[in-house]
Amino acid sequence: MNNNDIFKKLRVALMLRDDQIEEILKLVDFRMSKGEIGNFFRSEDHPKFMECGDQVLRNFLNGLVIHLRGTKENPKNPSDVIAVHKQEAKPKEFKKSEVTAPKKEFKAGDFKKSAASKPKFKDKKPTKKIEIVEKVQYKNGKNKKD
Repeated sequence: MNNNDIFKKLRVALMLRDDQIEEILKLVDFRMSKGEIGNFFRSEDHPKFMECGDQVLRNFLNGLVIHLRGTKENPKNPSDVIAVHKQEAKPKEFKKSEVTAPKKEFKAGDFKKSAASKPKFKDKKPTKKIEIVEKVQYKNGKNKKD
């Protein structure tokens, strides 16, 4: 297990977003952009993947302690901080508009029968089937001059 895996697991367990991770790193005076933080969470075969170094993980863990517990002068309850993260992580509910258009009721005679609903049992002569290859036009990006 490498530093990236540890970082990913902490992010998921604590329900942290990239901007929250950025704020946690600022608590210990370690500045990183959201883009750089996002590169740690990419898959290893992605071209912008970055290996998470020991210094980044160490500063994140030190900032996480301050974020959850607070400082000596201003202590916090870690469960309260995690509860706030859970509230922020929940999807927001959309309010239904109070004014809605009345629903129209349909009757059996409102719809007309389409041509597709009529059975087609006429005797037709078999037509010559054209293969799909004959229908294809190859232009290859060039305009032909006549």
